[in-house]
Order: sequence, then C-alpha cells, then structure tokens
Amino acid sequence: MIRSLLTTLVLCFAVLVAPANAVTPDEVLDDPALEARARALSAELRCMVCQNQSIDDSDAPLAKDLRVLVRERLVAGDSDGQVIDYLVDRYGEFVLLKPRLAWHTIVLWAAGPVALLAGFLAIILALRSRTKRLQQVAMPGQSKLSEEEERRLQSLLEDRE
Repeated sequence: MIRSLLTTLVLCFAVLVAPANAVTPDEVLDDPALEARARALSAELRCMVCQNQSIDDSDAPLAKDLRVLVRERLVAGDSDGQVIDYLVDRYGEFVLLKPRLAWHTIVLWAAGPVALLAGFLAIILALRSRTKRLQQVAMPGQSKLSEEEERRLQSLLEDRE
C-alpha cells in the first residue's frame, strides 16, 4: 500500500515537472531583465523543426540556436521589435506563433470568425427546416390528399370505430 502511494506521488510530481522549458543553463543570461525579455520573445517564436512548439519549449538544435540568437540580439541592444523583425526577415512570418495582422494574413485571421458564423447559420437553417416539417405534420387542416383520398380515409376511420 505504501509502495503504491509512493509510486503515485512520484508520478504526480513527474507530471507537474514535465512541462519545463527546454532552455539550458548555459543559455540563461546574467541580467534577469534581459532573460525575462528573451523568455517572452522565445515564447512567441515557432520552432521550425517542431512547428507546433515555441523555441522556448523545444529541444531541437535549431530551437537552441534561435534562443541563443535572440539572446545575442538582446545583449547587442536590439529592442523586442527589432529582434522579431530580424527573425521574420531571416525565416519568414512562419517563425511567429501568432502571425501579424496584415493584408496577406487577413484570410488566416478571418477564417475562424467566418467558420463560426457559417456554423451558426447552418444550425439556424437546420432548425428552421425542422420546425417547418414538424408544423406541416402537426397541422391537420393542411392535408395534401385529393378529395377521393380524403373520403376513403374518412370511411376507413369510421369503419374502425
């Protein structure tokens, strides 16, 4: 019992520690303000190898090179915007995890809201269609039977009674 409890605690601790960043101690800057800026920038930049991770979270060698490059540019005195612009010029806008709002990315930014509105519209149209069908079935006076079919139906109903 104690052994299983200890194993559970170790696993829980391992899960809590697992999302640690990939930044190694040799990359960390001495100046805490610069390091905080470097971490913030690294969280915004995409690892070109992993593609769905930031360079701050990736263990790929290219991500390490980009983290070092960001820190070198910050130590050289570049602003955050200059560092981002430098990397975008070098690697393209794909390096940004959150693309900039520009004329060539407007489709990307508009796709989500347009898809959401299209989904709402589809739901509304489906509900309207269903409501109309239910109303047609529920309305007894709006039968589409011919007069002869109506008489035959009436006679069958009277025979059942």
